[in-house]
Amino acid sequence: MVGMIDRVAFRLFGLEIYWYALIIVSAVILAMWLASREAVRVGLKADDVTDFMLVGLPLALVGARLYYILFDLEPYLQDPIQIFNVRSGGLAIYGGLIAAIIWLFFFCRYKFINMWTFLDIAAPTVILAQGIGRWGNFMNHEAYGPKTSLAFLEKLHLPQFIIDNMHIDGAYRQPTFLYESSWNFLGFIVLILLRKQKFFKQGEVFLAYVAWYSFGRFWIEGLREDSLYIGSIRVSQLLSVVLFVGAIALALLRRRQGVKDYNRTLGNDQKIL
Repeated sequence: MVGMIDRVAFRLFGLEIYWYALIIVSAVILAMWLASREAVRVGLKADDVTDFMLVGLPLALVGARLYYILFDLEPYLQDPIQIFNVRSGGLAIYGGLIAAIIWLFFFCRYKFINMWTFLDIAAPTVILAQGIGRWGNFMNHEAYGPKTSLAFLEKLHLPQFIIDNMHIDGAYRQPTFLYESSWNFLGFIVLILLRKQKFFKQGEVFLAYVAWYSFGRFWIEGLREDSLYIGSIRVSQLLSVVLFVGAIALALLRRRQGVKDYNRTLGNDQKIL
């Protein structure tokens, strides 16, 4: 038996550095690099991605934290200082995405960049970063599913270190972090392969990402033990349904309006739609 992984990667001058933070930062750096390369390919500047992230990343972190707190408010009312304790997790990806897109709207207007183009550039790298980021949840021993058996986990042919670290609070748990990570990695591959073909219209790489992620998140969220709720409804499941239907409806509407192919060369002087 390998045993439980310590969520602390190392200590620097007495400060504990968590695997969670290292994995998230690594995912963001990789996403920025890949998005910068794609930006140049479609006629934008690599610096456009960096400039967006300088403000967008902090805002996304704030949005992710606020979203999490608003739907799990009671513990933070009892101990408000915990609002700022993000080192142990407590970030909701939907909140981060909402905050980032709001900033992107103003950023694109200021830079005279077509917003759909920027979203198309970012979408595959975002879902890749999400797939990597779920391993931060694994290191924190969170985002797990209901109780299961050792036999069930062994039938999944998982590495032993995953099986061992799914033994949480005295029972084996379904590795929902792994389900979502695998779904996101598969989504990244699909988007990248289709993006190179004459398949997508402008904006549809992003809308395909929204539909893909929300479809998988709906089913996986139903297994999680730490969901955020409105009454008896899981918040992420409700939002997933709205986003899935909305993404498909918007893609169909835009096709009827006759939007351009994604792979047409797009200059930096095109204004937001």
